[in-house]
Amino acid sequence: STGLQNRRLGVRVPLLPPPNHPHHLIKLNPFSKVRTFYKETIAELKKATWPDFAELRGSTAVVVAGVFILGLFISVADFSLSNWIEYATLLLRSN
Repeated sequence: STGLQNRRLGVRVPLLPPPNHPHHLIKLNPFSKVRTFYKETIAELKKATWPDFAELRGSTAVVVAGVFILGLFISVADFSLSNWIEYATLLLRSN
């Protein structure tokens, strides 16, 4: 097969343009996609709204408090469950 085929019309579409096509060299340049990605990324970052220092400090405090609370919960749950499992194991072994 020389390319993709539109089955309804029976037309074959070539995968790459012919070598004498003027845009042939542009499609083979591996850095053109990287440059395009970089330019689009910079354009999108310029559109973003960035937080000021007070908002950043407040968000950081919320994240640190959330991590502390979650860590405390996991520690208490782990300690409780391990003690209950140990207690249940001792009860089953004593019978």
